[in-house]
Amino acid sequence: MSHDSPISIHGKGPTLAKIAVNENEGHWPVPEGTILAPLWKRIFAYILDTSVIMGVLLLATGSWVATAWSVGLLLSSQWYFVLINWILILSSNYLYHKYTVSGMGRSLGQRWFGLAVVREDGEPLQRIDCGRRSVSKLRYLIPGINLIFLFIDGRHIRRRHTHQSSIDLACASIVVVANSLPPAKRHSLR
Repeated sequence: MSHDSPISIHGKGPTLAKIAVNENEGHWPVPEGTILAPLWKRIFAYILDTSVIMGVLLLATGSWVATAWSVGLLLSSQWYFVLINWILILSSNYLYHKYTVSGMGRSLGQRWFGLAVVREDGEPLQRIDCGRRSVSKLRYLIPGINLIFLFIDGRHIRRRHTHQSSIDLACASIVVVANSLPPAKRHSLR
């Protein structure tokens, strides 16, 4: 007895998941079997990355960089120390995120949590996209404003079937569980 079943037990034809994605949002080229990163792993990876960068800056500057959050110094005649420290913090974060993702396919925090940043088709992110992604991530560092961006992007990640933040959409990137990528797509990960 032959009938058209929406479920394929032999791996032929489209699966229910592929049909749902194609009908819901259009074509989505992610390699089959790829698992998108959960929000909590992305948050903790970013916190770990930021903590490492700030720790290195604190050690390298002898705690001098901590004056970036000094409101008293900002309102004094030495306000430029706050500005210099913020330039140091922002440039360090930019360079870190650009070159770790460009060179390793993920930051150290993402590596710790087993994540990877790739294009929507599973290929490595181009260096120019890594730069755009890094510039966009700087908004998470600015006190006060960062809470708004964190809330908006967290909501996007939770609601979109692709788990993409506004930064991911702008760069056509996705954050995935690294081991779920097909072996041929993992060659650039370190």
